[in-house]
Amino acid sequence: MAKLSCRSAFISDVHLGTPDCKAAYLLDFLKHLDCKRLYLVGDIVDLEALARRHWWHPDHSAVIAELIAMAARGVEVIYLPGNHDYQMRGLAGSTIAGIRVELDAIHEGADGRRYRVSHGDEYDPEHIGRKWIAWLGDNLHRFICWANRRVHAVRKRLELPYMPLSIILKSHVGAALAYIRDYEQRVASDARERGLDGHICGHIHFGHIRSMDGTLYMNDGDWVEHCTALVEDVSGAMELIHWTERCTHLGRASRETVMPSPEAVRGFAPLADCRADLTQLPAEVSLAG
Repeated sequence: MAKLSCRSAFISDVHLGTPDCKAAYLLDFLKHLDCKRLYLVGDIVDLEALARRHWWHPDHSAVIAELIAMAARGVEVIYLPGNHDYQMRGLAGSTIAGIRVELDAIHEGADGRRYRVSHGDEYDPEHIGRKWIAWLGDNLHRFICWANRRVHAVRKRLELPYMPLSIILKSHVGAALAYIRDYEQRVASDARERGLDGHICGHIHFGHIRSMDGTLYMNDGDWVEHCTALVEDVSGAMELIHWTERCTHLGRASRETVMPSPEAVRGFAPLADCRADLTQLPAEVSLAG
C-alpha cells in the first residue's frame, strides 16, 4: 500500500511480548505512516505478560526500532502507559530515545476541538478488581485470542486475508456489548464534565467512533484482535481504520458528520470476501505514492 499521510495517529494495546500481537501488520502500518504526531495510548509492551513468561519475536524488536526511528525523524511520539505497562507511569515527564512519556495528554485537533487522551483503564468499573472476575475475564480473553490465532494461521495458509474472529464474537454477544456501551458512556461523561469535546482511548480492544450527547468517544482499538488505528486528517476529522492486507475504513468524525463504526466492526467477516479498495479513502486522509 502507498503512504498514509495524516496529521496525527493513535495506536494502543499492541501487547509486544505476547504471541497474540500482530507485530508484522503494525510494522507495515508504521512504515507506511507519514504523520506529525503519534500517540502510543498504552499497553504497547506487555510488561505483565513478560514478567510471567519471556516471549519475544524479532518483529517486536522491529516495531520498537521503527518507533525510535520515527522519533529521530522528527515525529512527536508520546507514550501514555496503560495497565499492562503501568510501570512506565513512574517515568512520566521523561524522554526515552526521543519518545516522551506522559500519564495522559490533551490533544487539540486541527479544527480546534480538544480531546483528553489516555489508555482508559481508569474507567473500569469498581468490581473489575475482584480477583475471581478478573481471573475469569483474563482466561476467557486468552482463549478467544488463542482461537483467533489458530483461525488466522489457517486462513494465512489458504492465502485468505485476516479476519478478527474475536471481534466478531464480541460484536454478537449481548453481555459483551452491554459492558462496552457502559464503558463508552463513562468515558464520554467524564470528557463532558471536563469541558472537552471528546476522549480518545484504547483498553477494551474494541475500536469505535461514537457521539454521545455531543461528546465524541473514540477508541483506537488494538493490534491483538482489531489491527486498527485512529488517524486525524489536516482538517481535524478523525477516522478509524483497519490495517492488514487492506486498508478498511470503519468510522469517521468531522465537525459536520459522525459515521459510527459498530456496523462496520460487526461486518468484519464479509471483509474476507472483498479486496482492498483504496479509492474510497477520503481526500483529507490521503494515500500518496
